[in-house]
Amino acid sequence: MTGEQYLLLPGPTPLPNRIIRAMGRPLINHRGPEFKEILQEVTAGVKEIYQTKHHVLIYPSSGTGGLEAAVVNFISPGDKVLAVSIGVFGDRFATIARNFGAQVEKIDFPWGEAADPEIIGERLKRDVNGEIKAVLITHNETSTCVFNDLKAIKEAAKDHPALFLVDAVSGLAAVDLRMDEWGIDVAVSGSQKAFMVPPGLSFLAFNDRAYAAYKRSKTPKFYWDIDLGLEYLEKGQNPVTPPISIYYGMQEALRMMKEEGLENILKRHKNYRDMVRKSIKAMGLKLLARDENASTAGTAVVAPEGIGANKIRQYMREKFNIVLAGGQQNLNDVIFRIGHLGYVRELDLLAVIAALEITLKELGFALNMGEGVKTAQEFILNNY
Repeated sequence: MTGEQYLLLPGPTPLPNRIIRAMGRPLINHRGPEFKEILQEVTAGVKEIYQTKHHVLIYPSSGTGGLEAAVVNFISPGDKVLAVSIGVFGDRFATIARNFGAQVEKIDFPWGEAADPEIIGERLKRDVNGEIKAVLITHNETSTCVFNDLKAIKEAAKDHPALFLVDAVSGLAAVDLRMDEWGIDVAVSGSQKAFMVPPGLSFLAFNDRAYAAYKRSKTPKFYWDIDLGLEYLEKGQNPVTPPISIYYGMQEALRMMKEEGLENILKRHKNYRDMVRKSIKAMGLKLLARDENASTAGTAVVAPEGIGANKIRQYMREKFNIVLAGGQQNLNDVIFRIGHLGYVRELDLLAVIAALEITLKELGFALNMGEGVKTAQEFILNNY
């Protein structure tokens, strides 16, 4: 019996029945009063998750579209930009800025490690004339399952005037992010991660410092233009036709998140991270990230020598209908990634851990069957 897939990816994530039912409602006029109420409720709810009182605009797009919106609105051709990368998506943010004419200086850190706040702080300290106009950084690097300590990085930057533009697509609501408290100027996220909604909406949050940079920006823009977005938001509309059913899903998701409470949501994701990592270690497998910067959204596992990560993923999918993510670029067939963000339950993770033990045994890896499952069970007993 096949049944539904166990979707354990870093996004898109499983959908709760409440959200599926909400998205099945009949469509309404996207220029009418009913949609205005939904847009206002969703915008206010996303602000609460960002922990900001500043502007939030919602675009019909993927997370990458939101990153492009951040670049075209707040960076001009010729601006010097410092891009901090710890993986695939840090590289992507830098590429978007470069393609729109920014002079990008990149600081690369080894994949599997977090960015060092001191190195970033030292580079900004040397920029005595304030030539660097923006710092691009990833909140949670999905490709390696490592998060950056944004608070420490912002503190290391001290009073440097550069705008901080953050890719929070996979991190928001899974890893703590306090936009106003930490002085983040721009942050981008998407609907398909911890929000438990299908892909299709990106969220661009920005403060007044960023808006002042927008007023100086010389980059051509139309679809992403924030003044156009703010003008239509005042009317309770999107500038373009929105995916109304996904707004229904976001409305229900934010109500669910409010019921659970942001603090509890973050704690739940942390528990998932800790349970999975302890269980993987109990099986005798290695993890890519160190404990101190391990993502609460997903876990990257190094495949045993002689057994490729893709073979493990293939067996899990064909035998158990469990879908895990693979490694990207130079980590292809080196790691597999277990997503545990959004609508994932303890029982889902127990099933995945049990199936992974069987898979490893079948593929010839020597392990004591049951050690991973036992560790997960004990974690649940002691933490719930």
